[in-house]
Amino acid sequence: MPEIQLGAHTIRSHGVTVARFHMHDWLILVLLIVIEVVLNVIEPFHRFVGEDMLTDLRYPLQDNTVPFWAVPLIAVVLPFAVISVYYFIRRDVYDLHHAILGLLFSVLITGVITDAIKDAVGRPRPDFFWRCFPDGRGFFHNVTRDVLCTGDKDVVKEGHKSFPSGHTSWSFAGLGFLALYLSGKIRVFDQRGHVAKLCIVFLPLLVAALVGVSRVDDYWHHWQDVFGGAIIGLTVASFCYLQFFPPPYDPDGWGPHAYFQMLADSRNVVQEMNNLSVRQAELENVYVVDQQGTSMEISRTNTRDTTRMLDSC
Repeated sequence: MPEIQLGAHTIRSHGVTVARFHMHDWLILVLLIVIEVVLNVIEPFHRFVGEDMLTDLRYPLQDNTVPFWAVPLIAVVLPFAVISVYYFIRRDVYDLHHAILGLLFSVLITGVITDAIKDAVGRPRPDFFWRCFPDGRGFFHNVTRDVLCTGDKDVVKEGHKSFPSGHTSWSFAGLGFLALYLSGKIRVFDQRGHVAKLCIVFLPLLVAALVGVSRVDDYWHHWQDVFGGAIIGLTVASFCYLQFFPPPYDPDGWGPHAYFQMLADSRNVVQEMNNLSVRQAELENVYVVDQQGTSMEISRTNTRDTTRMLDSC
């Protein structure tokens, strides 16, 4: 297992470098936000809704138990708070940056997929009748018997966005990512049998599930919409998490890939410096030996010359 270097890579020391290295990823996030806005502005497909099909679409129109503004708080702000707390404990900017990046990718990719399917499918919500006919008086085409809505245009537009559930997909994308993040940090799969760790991991998933249940209770979604949204959110969260972190069951599942890559690069640099020092030392030894050998040869030559001169005398 690689060594842990607490406090060696903080926002102040390495934050700008890490962010610049992933600049293109942040630009893609901006692009996803633009696509998400466009998908919410365009008109969804208006599926044929016949008079005899309204029997299952007459549920009462009521307010949301979990309002729209609360979804980003649950799916983004809550996981972000947990990730930030872990940063102040460990002081690792690699973990902070990649966790935030993975979380945002998880939520935004899920949002784009969800809204794209919503606009393409155009499934009516369970309360569609009261959206289409607020006064309870239905109007239908003379030939096809398709509905001729008299309600508010925006309310009717929202009534064609039942499948899949956006509340559910966003919640499972953000809280599913948080569950994977926590499972890696507290090492749930360390084979020691601590069930209490599983309870911590399941807690975010329970919150996401309750958000999905509320959508059925409020008659804003059919159960299939909630199930499909949960599958989309969990799937995207898993892919985004594994893009930046090892699997939670991995011995190194507590840290991001970039942290271990940085450690490997640092060891390679140190090894190269050590090899260079060894080579320089060897070259210096060779030079000293060579210099001594040359001096000895010169001394021997001088000795021979002196002997010859004495003999001749």
